[in-house]
Amino acid sequence: MALAVDIGGTKLAAGLVGDDGSVLDRAVVPTPRPDDGDAEVWFAAIGAVIAEVRQGDEVVCGVGCGGPMARGGVHVSPLNVSQVRRFPLRDRLAELTGLPTYVDNDAKALARGEGWVGAAAGEHAFLALVVSTGVGGGIVLDGRVLDGHEGNAGHIGHITVEPEGRPCVCGARGCLEAEASGTAIRAITGASPKDAPLEVRRRTGMLVGRAVAAAANLLDLRLAVVAGSVALGYGDDFFEAAQEEIDARARLEFAAGTRIRPGGLVDAGPLVGAAAVGFAGLTTA
Repeated sequence: MALAVDIGGTKLAAGLVGDDGSVLDRAVVPTPRPDDGDAEVWFAAIGAVIAEVRQGDEVVCGVGCGGPMARGGVHVSPLNVSQVRRFPLRDRLAELTGLPTYVDNDAKALARGEGWVGAAAGEHAFLALVVSTGVGGGIVLDGRVLDGHEGNAGHIGHITVEPEGRPCVCGARGCLEAEASGTAIRAITGASPKDAPLEVRRRTGMLVGRAVAAAANLLDLRLAVVAGSVALGYGDDFFEAAQEEIDARARLEFAAGTRIRPGGLVDAGPLVGAAAVGFAGLTTA
């Protein structure tokens, strides 16, 4: 059994996940905001949600956290948690839990989970996206999750989809995250993303489809699985607009026919993915 931890911009979650991918217990708390305190307050909240589920017989701690980060979570600087910069997450969690601890980007963790027991099970090349508070991605090619130089491969949220678009927290303009994340939608509409009108829901899907098409053309993959509260909350409006954009822009012979579908793990995806990070770490240690 793995102690799984999901660290996002809106919520912190911990759970117990079996080696068959089943979530046996879970707890969720809001992510502290910058005016709630510094990085130590944030870490204390992570410790508190872990304490709600621990039983003492876990064999590993697996973590999915927003990025960017140094490889393996040696330190993390999640863009949507502005009070946390270069925090030594892996070592602090290992000290807290007493378990072998493995940390990866939350969207890369989702890719592991969806490829294990989700909508991409059995697939050897696919893209996994999280469209929620922010936008993240994980890439699986030739059956393995891509890491890149520092472990940050897959940051599709920072592909430019509107060249003269909104300023992004990363410092650029027109990034997918700046146009299609829950944070961006709230800023654009002045209301909760869940209350967005149809045209915003479809535009969000269209922009995600634009980024997926670029990835399909670049990486020779034919499937994208998408999770996160924005994408899953918008449902058919989002996915139909995304597919239309993919069909219009992924026109090379090897990319034509690329499909986008909802993640199969729904709200369990982040914890299953975090557990998959942990189990993979044990396997390769």
